[in-house]
Amino acid sequence: MLTDAPVAPILVATDIEQAKKFYSERVGLLALDMPVPGDGAVFESGRGTILYLYQRERGTKADHTVAGWLVEDLEKTMAELRERGITFKQYDMPGLKTDERGIAEGDGGRSAWFKDTEGNILTITEITESTETTEA
Repeated sequence: MLTDAPVAPILVATDIEQAKKFYSERVGLLALDMPVPGDGAVFESGRGTILYLYQRERGTKADHTVAGWLVEDLEKTMAELRERGITFKQYDMPGLKTDERGIAEGDGGRSAWFKDTEGNILTITEITESTETTEA
C-alpha cells in the first residue's frame, strides 16, 4: 500500500519565517504554493518528494537525523551548500566518525550532516554501492 507512495519529512520550527528562509535560501528548495495550516510551508524536493515545515511553540526534541537527501555527488553538493552558508557537523563517537570535511564513510555510502535554524539534524548521502532491499 505505501510502497509506491513518496514519504515526506515533517519538521517543526519555533521561528517559522527564519526556517522558511533557511530552506529556500541556504538549502535551495522551492517553496510550493499550497494551502497549509497557520504559517507552515511546503518545499519541493527531488523525485516528487516534499518537506513540510510548521510552527510550534517548542522546537524539536530530536537528537537524531530527522530528514535526508540522496545525492549523486556528495562533495559537490557539500561545496554548493557551503557556498550558501551551511556548516557541516563533525562526529567522533562509536559507530560514527567524520573526516576533516565532515564526511562519514560506511558500508555502501558516504554521508554528511548539518543542522537547520531550529536544530533539526539533516543529512545528505551518496550511495556508493548497490544495496538490495527485501520485503518484510
